[in-house]
Amino acid sequence: MLYRTVLAIIVCMSLTALSCGAEQCDGLPLIFADDFEQGADRWQPTDLKAWKITETDGQGKVYDQHRQSDYKPPHRSPSNLSLLKDIVVGDFVLLIKVRNTAFEAGGHRDCCIFFGYQNPEHFYYAHQGLVRDAISNQLLKVDKGPRKPIGQTNEGTPWDKGWHQVKLVRRVKDGTIELYFDDMQKPAKTAVDKDFTWGKIGLGSFGDTAQWDDVKLYGQKVEPPDE
Repeated sequence: MLYRTVLAIIVCMSLTALSCGAEQCDGLPLIFADDFEQGADRWQPTDLKAWKITETDGQGKVYDQHRQSDYKPPHRSPSNLSLLKDIVVGDFVLLIKVRNTAFEAGGHRDCCIFFGYQNPEHFYYAHQGLVRDAISNQLLKVDKGPRKPIGQTNEGTPWDKGWHQVKLVRRVKDGTIELYFDDMQKPAKTAVDKDFTWGKIGLGSFGDTAQWDDVKLYGQKVEPPDE
């Protein structure tokens, strides 16, 4: 009996470990990966001068948003943004490492992950802020107006000077949005929203600086509908 119990635990642990493998994650195929060792040609920032490839100790080359972007969005939303070119997804799982480099920033110290990005007036983003308030550390939606929070969130994102693992899950049929930060078993942010069922993904921050590495995008490629 004890042997069977231990065996069952091992099997469950193995299945959990295999849920995100080299080729698939949660049943979705790997469609893009980038460690930035060869540069950032697959990315399109709002301001080229704000982004560069930086060599780091321990992490190798990373995608570095090292200054504020000279970009003003049409509605109140982040100005620091770099979109993945040419890939539009519906359902997806995004895995990525991030390091906030604005070490002296205050409660809104942040990084942002953009998704469902259709144009500058229609997209979602996950704001990972040090302290939660009405617009900090929230899942937000831009829909022809200033960003508005959606869903539930935790008290704050525990930024330090180190690297952190993030996972973002999107399932368009039921509207699921889940953001995981370091703990890959319990989401830090959740929402249900069905408005934007396709779009690009992107990286950036609202008003800080950050470094990014080891991007893995599992998902379903889709064609944007005709305007």
